[in-house]
Amino acid sequence: MHWSLIVLLILAALVTAVLIYDLLQKRHAILHNFPIIGHFRYLLEKIGPELRQYIVTDNDEERPFSRDQRRWVYASSKKENNYFGFGTDNDLELTPNYLILKQSTFPHSAKLPNPSHPLPCAKVIGAARERKKAFRPASVVNVSAMSFGSLGRAAVEAMNRGCAIAGCMHNTGEGGVSIHHKHGSDLMLQIGTGYFGCRDEEGNFSMDVLLETLAGAPHVKAIEIKLSQGAKPGLGGLLPKEKITHEISEARGIPMGVDCASPASHKAFDSADSMLDFVEHIASVTGLPVGIKSAVGQLDFWHDLAEHMADGQRGVDFITIDGGEGGTGAAPLVFSDHVALPFKIAFARVYSIFSHANLADKIVFIGSAKLGFPMDALFAFGLGCDMISVAREAMLSIGCIQAQNCHTGHCPAGVATHNEWLMQGLDPTLKAARLANYVVTLRYEILRLCHAAGHSHPALVTTDHFEILDGQLGSTSFKKTFGYERVKQAPCEIDCEEITRIMAQAD
Repeated sequence: MHWSLIVLLILAALVTAVLIYDLLQKRHAILHNFPIIGHFRYLLEKIGPELRQYIVTDNDEERPFSRDQRRWVYASSKKENNYFGFGTDNDLELTPNYLILKQSTFPHSAKLPNPSHPLPCAKVIGAARERKKAFRPASVVNVSAMSFGSLGRAAVEAMNRGCAIAGCMHNTGEGGVSIHHKHGSDLMLQIGTGYFGCRDEEGNFSMDVLLETLAGAPHVKAIEIKLSQGAKPGLGGLLPKEKITHEISEARGIPMGVDCASPASHKAFDSADSMLDFVEHIASVTGLPVGIKSAVGQLDFWHDLAEHMADGQRGVDFITIDGGEGGTGAAPLVFSDHVALPFKIAFARVYSIFSHANLADKIVFIGSAKLGFPMDALFAFGLGCDMISVAREAMLSIGCIQAQNCHTGHCPAGVATHNEWLMQGLDPTLKAARLANYVVTLRYEILRLCHAAGHSHPALVTTDHFEILDGQLGSTSFKKTFGYERVKQAPCEIDCEEITRIMAQAD
């Protein structure tokens, strides 16, 4: 029998088998009513995001990051040409809430001789409360919290090595310090509700375990207590026992073979008052600056916190505000779409509270949520941020293609997965260089925008330097929109003078 006939018979048998299956199965009406061809419906649904990403959507349409934004990150990380030709393709006059930077007639002149474009923080973290290990962060751009567990080991190593090259901090995420965080970068240790890396056998916070963790991780420069995150505020998490590897078990201090739950709230404190006691206890024992991270919803907590800090006896050293549009953590759709305020509104409300209480100068404010682009970053500084943290943009720089499969364990780029085959495609050494290139380029672009506005550092930029177009051939008042009429945005005069001196020396 000719081989071609054999192939045809095999294909006919397969088609017949699929036809019989489709007619007999009860789960899918489409397959029963349209056998064989009904499978194309599910195939097109499955590859729909890819079709829209590469073929259907325009340069500014896609979410969470547009094609233009992704292209800029990819080009910057590879040190390719990240310029765009033939002018903007945005409709400036008819797009509502369009942000414009008002340049100075006499821009700041600087040579920028250092190719790494260092951009230190204008404030010293921990100085206001005289922490023993207070320090000035070397970079205002840092990598935000992404745990080993949510990211694979190759991605964590690449990010840590890249942060070391770029001279910025790497936030561990609430999953604790793993061996993949120990490749030279300064660390910000995050403590979540599960107290991973600082918990006893019952899952309660343990100072002894925290000190053991710090003894094994000398690069930890600060501690961040996570109250909530933008992706799923007010919601706990569950790490199934099937995903707990030996490395994850060791980093988190949890047993293997048992599901690991992260509660929705902390057990070590239950109010702003008791939280400050917790903060001061950790700071006094470790000597490290201690701050908090939170998405913003009801404002009672923030008013209480400012009130309890007013006498100067207790306080947080920094506050990280995560916008509701943040999204490295997998979450139920309703939480991603509808819980917690977006960054601009959230930060403005919290910053206003502390500014009116005359506490803003004593706290380092960090912004997080899609701020990894020059204009968004500078706008955050204009709102009052002293630093920004980037997460998904950092993922893009090491190869993420926005497949949005982070929650499945099948990330095709090998970033958010523990699949051995997929992780082999991510070379930590190569991707570390790309992350560093991205961070350095972002700092460079922020500096150039600052210079265009007439300043040497983003801390000196305020909302007066921006205009918001209303989409109706007019503009809106920023101060009125965000309630900033009586809000002081720049650091105190001493900090402004010092950072101006530092930047002058760098030139």
